[in-house]
Amino acid sequence: MFECEHCGCCCRNLDKSVLYTSLNRGDGVCIYLRGNDCSIYENRPLLCRVDECYERMFSHVMTEEEYYRMNKQACKKLRELEE
Repeated sequence: MFECEHCGCCCRNLDKSVLYTSLNRGDGVCIYLRGNDCSIYENRPLLCRVDECYERMFSHVMTEEEYYRMNKQACKKLRELEE
């Protein structure tokens, strides 16, 4: 299982990927973000569900370890942008 630190960085930087355009309120922040928490967490889109997204979309092209590593690297970069 992917270990998310619930910092909200990914949800405050949606403008970095066109995949999240429909969730972007116009300033890069997710329309569902409240503080650092998702207001629709139990019903969030597939792209926001790291584990399910891997199983459905990426398991045939990379290992779970690679996928998690890439997600952690992206998280680190987004955190650095906010510093």
